[in-house]
Amino acid sequence: MRIVLAEDSVLLREGLIRLLEGSGLRVVAAVAEAEGLLRAAEEHRPDLVLTDVRMPPTHTDEGLRAALVLRREQPKLAVLVLSQYVEERYAAQLLSSAIGGVGYLLKDRVADVAEFVDALRRVAAGGTALDPEVVAQLLLRGHSDPLDRLTPREHEVLKLMAEGRSNAGIGQALVLSEGAVGKHIGNIFAKLDLPPAEGDHRRVLAVLQFLKIRSLP
Repeated sequence: MRIVLAEDSVLLREGLIRLLEGSGLRVVAAVAEAEGLLRAAEEHRPDLVLTDVRMPPTHTDEGLRAALVLRREQPKLAVLVLSQYVEERYAAQLLSSAIGGVGYLLKDRVADVAEFVDALRRVAAGGTALDPEVVAQLLLRGHSDPLDRLTPREHEVLKLMAEGRSNAGIGQALVLSEGAVGKHIGNIFAKLDLPPAEGDHRRVLAVLQFLKIRSLP
C-alpha cells in the first residue's frame, strides 16, 4: 500500500513513518501542510492519504478541507483522518462524500498498533473506520439545531446582530469591549458552521439562521 502522510508535528510524523513502514506499508511522501498534501497526492497518486486536521498556516481545518478536495479530484482515493479533534462540519462532508474508502480516528484513542494498521488497510480496500466518538458527535449534530449550541450571551449578541448593530453598538448595549464582542461573534460563526468568507457574508448567514428559527410557529 502506498501512503501519503500529512502531519505537522515532526515527532509524530517521523513516528508514523516508522510505524507504517515497520508494518509493511510504504510512505511515498510525508508533508507538514495542506498545500504539500495536495501536491504530493497529485504527484504520487497513492492508495491512501493519512492526514491530520489542523495544520499550518491557521491550524484550524486545513487537512480536512484538503481531504475533501482530494476526494473530489480523485474519487477512488482512500482517506483516513487522524486527529485530536472532531471537526463536525467537514467530517460530515467527508464521510458523506462516498460510500467507502474513508475513515476518521482520534489520536488519543488509537492504543493498538495492529488495530490502527488494520483500519488503514480496511479503508484502503474501500471500507470505513470511524471512531465511536466521531459517530456520536455527528449523530448529535444531526439531531440538534445549531442555535442550541450558543450560550445565552452569544444569543444576545446574535439578536443584536440581527437588529443590524455594529460590533461597537453591540458592545455598548451589553457593556462589553469590542474585542469581547468579536470573540463572541467568532464563536457564533464556529458553532453555526459558517466557514471564513470575504466581507460580512458570515454575519448575514448567521442572522438568517436566527431569523429563520424565530419565524417558525
